[in-house]
Amino acid sequence: MAPLRSSPEGIGNSLIESEGDSVKESSRKNQPTLKDKAAKETFEWIKAFGYAVIAVLIIRLFVFETMMVPTGSMIPAIVPGDRLFVERITFQAREPDYGEIVVFWTPFIDQQASEMLGPFDRFMDFFSPAEFRGHVKYVKRLVGKPGDILEMIPNGVGTGYHLSINGVIPNRLEEIVYQIDGIFTDPSYYKKMAYPSSFRLRDSEQNFFMYYNRVLDYATYYKRYLDDIPVEEYAWTNSDTLRVQVRIPEGFYFFVGDNSPASLDSRFFGFVPVENVVGGPLLRFWPFPRFGTLHQ
Repeated sequence: MAPLRSSPEGIGNSLIESEGDSVKESSRKNQPTLKDKAAKETFEWIKAFGYAVIAVLIIRLFVFETMMVPTGSMIPAIVPGDRLFVERITFQAREPDYGEIVVFWTPFIDQQASEMLGPFDRFMDFFSPAEFRGHVKYVKRLVGKPGDILEMIPNGVGTGYHLSINGVIPNRLEEIVYQIDGIFTDPSYYKKMAYPSSFRLRDSEQNFFMYYNRVLDYATYYKRYLDDIPVEEYAWTNSDTLRVQVRIPEGFYFFVGDNSPASLDSRFFGFVPVENVVGGPLLRFWPFPRFGTLHQ
């Protein structure tokens, strides 16, 4: 009896089945495991988070700043504890106008204000320009530009004053009543604050100047910006009115808070370099019940 032989068809079928099994096995090996899927998903999330961080940093560096307002110098427009988004673009395209609210870096280190910053504020300021590390941001109203002559004019009601700029009270400042203080009481005020031990002062004045000189590191500021400018070039007493007039040096601005009795501003610490301007407050984002835009 002749031996049984496999037909060509049978051999082909066996090869096909064998190849099919190999393909299936290879396919199973190439299919991603649950662990692989999890790793890929994690990587995608990390990549997306990295893109988000880069975008936030770019916006933070070139478009927006944030700040926490620690004092009541701008009441009622801004109150202590307000957190603001500060828009930087506008004042890069043009200089701020009289009466506009401006955020700027202090030209000195304010230790007291620095201690009031929270973890969020410290983290955000980590990305600040190197020359302003350790400094804080103030928010005040611009009242003087380079070359302007400022004078406090009695408002005729009580003891308040209006601020005159080159003999005119700007529209935005007409409703604001100021307290005469600082440089407007004494042309040598800035120099006394920088070098209080060089003057014969009352004990109360001596203590005041010594305290703020320490808290603000004021002598360092004065030596850098004002030591080479004779006092009589930026402040003097008008012989006719007996009121102090202040001329803003080139390259500087003069800022005053709306709530002047509670405002540490240019009346006390002096002129602010133009390059210290950050921008204009655009939005109050905290506390939430006060969320909204700020009106100049």
